[in-house]
Amino acid sequence: MSRVIPSLNGLLAFEATARLGSVTRAAKELYLTQSAVSRHIAMLEQRLGVALFLRQSQRLALSEAGAAYLPEVRHSLQALQTATTSLITSRGRSGTLSVATLPTFGAHWLVPRLHRFRAQFPRISIQLVERPEPFDFAFDRVDCAIHFGQPNWPGAQAHFLFSEALVAVAAPDMAARISAQADLFPALQQENVIQVRARPFAWRDWARFWGEADLALNPQITVDTFAMALAAARANLGVAVMPSFLVGADLQGGTLRPIMDPAVPSDASYYFMEPDGGRTPYAVQVFAQWMQAEAGAG
Repeated sequence: MSRVIPSLNGLLAFEATARLGSVTRAAKELYLTQSAVSRHIAMLEQRLGVALFLRQSQRLALSEAGAAYLPEVRHSLQALQTATTSLITSRGRSGTLSVATLPTFGAHWLVPRLHRFRAQFPRISIQLVERPEPFDFAFDRVDCAIHFGQPNWPGAQAHFLFSEALVAVAAPDMAARISAQADLFPALQQENVIQVRARPFAWRDWARFWGEADLALNPQITVDTFAMALAAARANLGVAVMPSFLVGADLQGGTLRPIMDPAVPSDASYYFMEPDGGRTPYAVQVFAQWMQAEAGAG
């Protein structure tokens, strides 16, 4: 990258001269001599291999290339100035944090809690992006991620958040009808079942816990995410096996009911992931600590 990016002095001299329309005025603003400003511009043009100004008698005018380059240079210098001012003001305790999250986890667990992080760290900006699968931190502009499964992500360090528990839920009338049966599993086979495409073994794992390893269910509705399964269960479209943290509010409010208790422990967990090796940025450090505190609080 250093072989491509020109010197900051050249960019400053170019931007000031273009904005002020004069090498003399640019030199005064930058506390340099006129010859120094001219030399910086000449070196910049030599580095780029493009004339940025048209020299017409005693007047400088931007060339077509210079006019196209100027907005980009000005934007980059302003961004650098803003970042530097923020760094000085906050003593390094600011920045932008890009977090990759599973779609349903982000919408139903992370986002409702983010106001507490923002209250503690108002100078850290958050960007949330959906990433349902592990990726390479070295090639993706993401600072950290939420991962479900086992803590085996190449090139990343895992921090445990919490284990998952599965619960089969339905709308109150359907749940009551199923639970009232003497033998629940034959009754369940007569009901509509909601399957989540992203977690095809959720029903199998739930049934095995109850000793029904060979339970045969024919899903009537298949959806992509747990968020869609939750909406379908609320709409009385069928029974869904869901992570317990996603349905806690529904169970407390009575919009959904479990068909059996207790929740079934899963063999997978949620983890906070950060790139392995190198120094961890301040924003990632405090976000990891906050996530673990939130997970511990339930």
